[in-house]
Amino acid sequence: MNDLYVRLERVGRTYLQGEIAVRALELVTCEVVPGDRIAVVGPSGSGKSTLLHIMGGIDNPTEGSITWPALGKKENLRPQKIGYVFQTVSLVASLTALENVELPLLLMGISPSKAQDAAFKTLTRVGLEPIAYKLPEELSGGQAQRVAVARALTSHPKMILADEPTGQLDHPTAQHLLDVLLEYLESTDMALVVATHDSLIADRMKTIWHIEYGKLEVGK
Repeated sequence: MNDLYVRLERVGRTYLQGEIAVRALELVTCEVVPGDRIAVVGPSGSGKSTLLHIMGGIDNPTEGSITWPALGKKENLRPQKIGYVFQTVSLVASLTALENVELPLLLMGISPSKAQDAAFKTLTRVGLEPIAYKLPEELSGGQAQRVAVARALTSHPKMILADEPTGQLDHPTAQHLLDVLLEYLESTDMALVVATHDSLIADRMKTIWHIEYGKLEVGK
């Protein structure tokens, strides 16, 4: 039980849109353990993002329970234990690529000099050393998403949650982004959960979960 990064037990999530109740998740039960490589596959609006938000402690379930046995308390999950990569470019526009990658470390209380060194090493490892001092507006979409991946990795979290990280990229760029991420995670016990509607991305994961209308089918 203590090696579980996250466990959802009959988790449901209902949103209110005006006076209309929208059911986003239907009593989902699942878990993530060290070394998992999971693709959550489903159409737009199927509940993928809601599932990842709840896994990461960004959102709360309406019913059921969620625990992080090996990660600790919810308030300490990010950025120390869980790294998050969003679909849209989420870099701070006024900061360089290096400064964006430093940010989680500074929030953890790491000294600026050590944070900069660690961030530069991460950028170098994912092949982005040449653009370290460029602003987001000077980067291509693929470069910006790779910086976002580097930012999620730099604190060495136990679990990476990636919500449609390649959704706005062409296939070659998307595959390269995944190459970078999987190569970084190789030989580590970091878990990766990727929400995607792209079968080419999903097929590179060890495990595929299917979700539709908030109902999750957990694959092996």
